[in-house]
Amino acid sequence: MPGVIERARRQPSAILLAVQLLGVLIYPYLGESRTGTSAVSLFGLLVLALAVWSVETTPWTVWVSIVLGVPAVIFTLCQIASTADVWHAWGSAFEAAFYFYAAGSLIAYMLADRTITRDELFAVGATFTLLAWAFAHLFTVTQVVWPGSFTAAVHADAPRTWMELLFLSFTTLSSTGLSDVVPVRPHARSFVMIEQLAGLAYVAMVVSWMVGLTVARARARDEVARARAEHDEVG
Repeated sequence: MPGVIERARRQPSAILLAVQLLGVLIYPYLGESRTGTSAVSLFGLLVLALAVWSVETTPWTVWVSIVLGVPAVIFTLCQIASTADVWHAWGSAFEAAFYFYAAGSLIAYMLADRTITRDELFAVGATFTLLAWAFAHLFTVTQVVWPGSFTAAVHADAPRTWMELLFLSFTTLSSTGLSDVVPVRPHARSFVMIEQLAGLAYVAMVVSWMVGLTVARARARDEVARARAEHDEVG
């Protein structure tokens, strides 16, 4: 058990990514159960807080996590006790802010290092899922504040479910465009366009970061080899 805990501490991004992907597989079994979805969200928030503290442990991190995470937990509990949309909107708003903050923390964590570690490779995937979750929560708030913001092929006039909005977020962020959920009101379209831009910017940033570190590592090896060759010639 201590070895497993220590391994988890060394690779928090891997744990976070695994939990996020597990949530994608669990949500369909929950159907439209708000209690089950909220329970999974609470567990995800806990793992998210642990991941943020693991990659960036500072007083500022603690305070931001408390300011964003505690209200998100409280409003999520309110969703279990009541079906009122106002609790759903407030809970999703704080969860979206928390996920955006966590994504920013992981990006800073990746860019701060000069070498690519195994956990940073997992962080690339975890950051993508964090952004997808953040925008899905933003879409949830959008359809509460502006009803009828999204439509779909099935039950076009009904509010979109969490799984539908998460599916829209993943397809938009990855630029695959395979979702049958369509934003039809101006604010919804604005947020979808921002997510499209975020997805393109993230992919470009990650690719340039990995290419830059790979080139730097190759140059460092060449310099070491050149220095050894010059030392052997002098010797």
